[in-house]
Amino acid sequence: MKNFGLFAVALTLVLAACTGQDQSIVVSQSRSMAKMQMTVAPLAEQQDEQYLKVDPNPVKQVSQAPVSTFSADVDTTSYAVMRRYLQRDNALPPSASVRVEEMVNYFDYDYPAAASADQPFKPTVWVTPSPWRDGAQLMHIGIKGYDLQPEHTPAVNFVFLLDVSGSMKAANKLPLIKKSIKLMLKQMGPDDTVSIVVYAGAAGTVLEPTNATKIRKINKALNALSAGGSTAGGEGIELAYSLAEENFEPEKINRIILATDGDFNVGIHDPDQLEDLIVSKRDKGIYLTVLGVGDGNYNDVIAQTLAQKGNGIAAYIDKLDEARKVLVRDFRSTVFPIANDVKFQVEFNPAVVAEYRLIGYETRLLREEDFNNDAVDAGDTGSGHTVTAIYEIVTVGSKARQIDPSRYADTLPPNKTQDEFAFVKLRYKVPGSDTSELITYPVRVADAFQSLEDAPKDARFAAAVAAFGQKMQRAEFTKAMSYKDIIALADATKGSDTYGTRSEFVQLVRSAAAL
Repeated sequence: MKNFGLFAVALTLVLAACTGQDQSIVVSQSRSMAKMQMTVAPLAEQQDEQYLKVDPNPVKQVSQAPVSTFSADVDTTSYAVMRRYLQRDNALPPSASVRVEEMVNYFDYDYPAAASADQPFKPTVWVTPSPWRDGAQLMHIGIKGYDLQPEHTPAVNFVFLLDVSGSMKAANKLPLIKKSIKLMLKQMGPDDTVSIVVYAGAAGTVLEPTNATKIRKINKALNALSAGGSTAGGEGIELAYSLAEENFEPEKINRIILATDGDFNVGIHDPDQLEDLIVSKRDKGIYLTVLGVGDGNYNDVIAQTLAQKGNGIAAYIDKLDEARKVLVRDFRSTVFPIANDVKFQVEFNPAVVAEYRLIGYETRLLREEDFNNDAVDAGDTGSGHTVTAIYEIVTVGSKARQIDPSRYADTLPPNKTQDEFAFVKLRYKVPGSDTSELITYPVRVADAFQSLEDAPKDARFAAAVAAFGQKMQRAEFTKAMSYKDIIALADATKGSDTYGTRSEFVQLVRSAAAL
């Protein structure tokens, strides 16, 4: 992977500088060696999968660090990768591939929706007992994006950028992507347009902008595609952006959808140049969404990075059912942005909360001062998207406290406010605006649920997913909760489960338990 070494080194250093954490690129050998993990230099074998290794967030004392800040994350890649390992490879996923927040956010939750697009979020906060540690509590923060009405959704201008290099020959790569796009076309309207750019040894346009109703013409172009050659990823991106810019329509959603196994080994050699290109086009209103596919040489690091810089989601398509979820059922949230640079900041009350731990979001952490800095990039959400964050908290005086009280800081006069756990702040930008809006929400002690059984089903199901994610992350925090306990909690809180995703989760936990 000739170009990726420099890109990965740069990315690792940037993330380490931003989060202060020990991070490295982890290479996981697929299939026959799926259970083996090695921490190695960023340059890797062609048949290696690459993930960014990040340590789980630590427990923090409120007296020392009362404020926690992070960016929203609506990606779902980690969940689908985990499912592929368990279902197909009969192996546990590499710990580095697990991002707990992406597993929790894979599912929709019944949060109250915002009333209008002017304020697209209405926070929901639940505080419940922790199912894995006596004396601790979980604080769930949930938002559901305003769901644009069909008559008010803009038309779209898509440029599909498809990797047709030799590494894409397998049935779960280019053939799966072609089937997925055909599903997506059925969601598009008469004012939508589609273009197709491909890249391998060289990049080229195989379908000029075409009305989305011309299904036969688009399918003919897709059916003619075959995989072969090296991967000129950078050149393909340049051509796709050029085509999108030539046909840019400000009243439409202009988006590039990149489908690849992440194997960029020919093209733009300077990662800064590639990043600058994506950011500059994003600022002009051309977004980038990344669909990852395949195994063996899947490059999760570059897929995540490109999507984050391009104001789009990163999803992993492991089977056709996942394509139906991302591109059909979730078409509106995947395509239509309602808020950019979504950031959370939580200030814990030292008079009530002694310790906290943010579960997941390790690669999305921000500095405290980043929250009010509108120049700092953050996550983006689409129409009807739900976002969930979970903190494990320990109150003052609880025996579950893990860190000894500070001799000096803990003797300071306590905050007189005894009726709040925390104060939640949310910043977001309306698409097209450079200035953020602020939403605040006090988390009241009186609103906490005294027992887990009294809490909403969604709170309990999300807790089960978070517990399982931490086990797959090989974290120590949920040792006391067995796979059997997770199965029982999730099975009892599946609800109507229209598409069977929650039932599938229970089966995945059973598969992991068997391993």
